[in-house]
Amino acid sequence: MSAPNKSYDPVEVEALKPEEVERMRDEAIAAIAAAADLDALREVKAAHSGDRSPLALANREIGALPPHAKAEAGKRVGQARAAVNKAFAARQEELEAERDARVLVEEAVDVTLPHDRVLAGARHPITTLSERIEDIFVAMGYEVAEGPEVEAEWFNFDALNFPPDHPAREMQDTFFVREAGTASGAQGGSGEESGVVLRTHTSPVQIRSMIDREPPVYVICPGRTFRTDELDATHTPVFHQVELLAIDEGLTMADLKGTLDHMVQALFGEGMSTRLRPNYFPFTEPSAEMDMECYVCRGASVGDPDRPCRTCGSEGWIELGGCGMVNPRVLVACGVDPRKYSGFAFGFGIERMLMFRHSVEDMRDMIEGDVRFTRPFGMEI
Repeated sequence: MSAPNKSYDPVEVEALKPEEVERMRDEAIAAIAAAADLDALREVKAAHSGDRSPLALANREIGALPPHAKAEAGKRVGQARAAVNKAFAARQEELEAERDARVLVEEAVDVTLPHDRVLAGARHPITTLSERIEDIFVAMGYEVAEGPEVEAEWFNFDALNFPPDHPAREMQDTFFVREAGTASGAQGGSGEESGVVLRTHTSPVQIRSMIDREPPVYVICPGRTFRTDELDATHTPVFHQVELLAIDEGLTMADLKGTLDHMVQALFGEGMSTRLRPNYFPFTEPSAEMDMECYVCRGASVGDPDRPCRTCGSEGWIELGGCGMVNPRVLVACGVDPRKYSGFAFGFGIERMLMFRHSVEDMRDMIEGDVRFTRPFGMEI
């Protein structure tokens, strides 16, 4: 076995020569200084300070040297690696400072800008108008009554004196609800045999009110109703109604007329008059259509071609809805004695009333949910 080589001169090892160690150090420091960003600096660190870097490989050569030669070589390589690490730390600090300064500029937040960029909404005018109508009648002593939107056919038609062959019962006017688990095309598949409908008016609430309460009964019945209408400028399959029912001893058409006059004047202003035109409804007898004086021209456009009125079509009157005295058959169906009690009722569409009061030309604007339509009506509560 040979003895250790104590006469080996480390300067003869190429990687450990002073000029070679200085060259590797200078190359590493130059590459660090040239790194343009933190990502590039990380790549430089791996190349010049990693396990496979030139200085790291030179450091491995020291282990093969004799003991008296290791100290000088280790000191030379160690100083070079320390200089590289120092240069890396200094450059990293510079690049991080540049990054932070750039972020402050690029991601700056202008605290002077308006904070409320999300536009405030507004209560829907249909809701506002419905509640305003309710307030009018609550002030007169009426009670607000509500009922289910999915209704039994008996409440929606039979109790209201609709004959079995009435056109309103047909599928083209009414949404029938098919029984659960019944396939389309099977018996009951059309839904007509189920006896359940989406209510076509809020009159079923009147029926329930007469059944649940002992006379006298004074209720206002607002709510959503459904019919198989096509959506256009003046029709929608889902719309809102307000109906009124009064049951008491001795009520007459005069009481109905006075109630309607008060409602119209409360909604459209003092001095507005109404008129009743004979009509037919299964649930009232006698029945009438209620018209109100045009609130724009007050009848002045009638017969005057120089003063046309778009609101009433120069007719001087605007149709609001149907009304009349409650049919005795309806009272009997609800267990009310028609020999002792009489009553009156009327109803109209809230969308139609909204179109009159605010000159809304297209009913589709009411259901599209555009805040630009609802905001001008304000936040009245």
